[in-house]
Amino acid sequence: MGMPHSANHILLHEPSEPCTRPSYPSSLLLCSGRLKPYKSLPCISANLTEAWWSDRQRPMETKAKDAWGLALVLFLGQLVAFSMAAASFASSFLANLGVNTPLTQSFFAYLLLTLIYVPIHLHRRQKSRIPWYWYLALAFVDVQGNYLVVKAYQYSSITSVTLLDCWTVVWVIILTWYALGTRYSFWQFLGAGTCVAGLGLVLLSDAKSPEQQDGGKMPLLGDALVIAGTVCFAFSNVGEEYCVKKNDRVELIAMLGLFGLVVSAIQIFIFERKSLEAVAWSPTMISLFAGFAVALLVFYTITPFVLKMSGSTLFNLSLLTSDMWAVAIRLLFYQQQINWLYYVAFSVVAIGLIVYSLNESSSTDGRATGTEVAPHYQQLPSEDGSTSGSNLDSQEKKQLEGAHGIC
Repeated sequence: MGMPHSANHILLHEPSEPCTRPSYPSSLLLCSGRLKPYKSLPCISANLTEAWWSDRQRPMETKAKDAWGLALVLFLGQLVAFSMAAASFASSFLANLGVNTPLTQSFFAYLLLTLIYVPIHLHRRQKSRIPWYWYLALAFVDVQGNYLVVKAYQYSSITSVTLLDCWTVVWVIILTWYALGTRYSFWQFLGAGTCVAGLGLVLLSDAKSPEQQDGGKMPLLGDALVIAGTVCFAFSNVGEEYCVKKNDRVELIAMLGLFGLVVSAIQIFIFERKSLEAVAWSPTMISLFAGFAVALLVFYTITPFVLKMSGSTLFNLSLLTSDMWAVAIRLLFYQQQINWLYYVAFSVVAIGLIVYSLNESSSTDGRATGTEVAPHYQQLPSEDGSTSGSNLDSQEKKQLEGAHGIC
């Protein structure tokens, strides 16, 4: 019982016992030019029905998971943006109250990281593959970056400080190009250059602001401090990326908190004792210090998950949301007018980040697609017990692989 076939054809015959052999999908049997289904194979029919139903259910399940995953990423991204806006608000409010203790603010943030993540790391009892002095260097750079950016609130506005953080993208490109050998496309350079043009408009806006004439406020000095701080953050980000590849995130955050606590405590003792003694502690003051520490704790905790789940695209766009929070705080809380150049600068920076991030993700997707393995089809054994997969000619392979898509 069979059908005419050549030497390269696949044989289908009625089994004498329950069928357990793999079979082609129904669409493949019905649509390939020379293969016909057999009504006398009930086991194959049942398998084909089950396979057809599972194929119909799988896309729906995948879409549902993708929708929930996207919603989770968006929520976490906005949580990161809100934590940054909360930290910026606390720093700017303390600066307006005359408090000049940027190291102390960072100290409490590192203290929370140490109290939460160091016990978790010790409980896991995993041996570190990175020497402790690398974590010390990384923490030192991170402390200096936080110090410079928080210090900038003494001289510049909350909107300028939050938007100028985007300089980190430029420094990261330079560092990874020379230190890690990373190569970027033309569109990524164009996006980074667009960001630089927008940030130049921020500097121009601050130069023309009324605060520039105020002796207590020096916006350009504050902008310079932010740019210097972004250099430190760039070194910190590249170092954190290297450490995460060598070890897990828990150890990184634990060591960053521990050594950051030590470095900030030493610098407070040397440089900030008098400023700390002059602080008039009150419930409002304590709330601001605590709010800044909790905001940084949330930022350091959630950022690695957002980067892992979505990459830099949604992360950078989420940080732009924090800039809009800063605009709302300046307009509604401080009741300060914003130069129209700032809105132009924000739009230019947003376009630059979108161009940079989308081209980064598309290049990554291209590499991932190029490495995907083509699906394999299982083939029925022939009468002599050998599989006929090795005997299929190239024309028939194309016919078999294309039949499912055609149907």
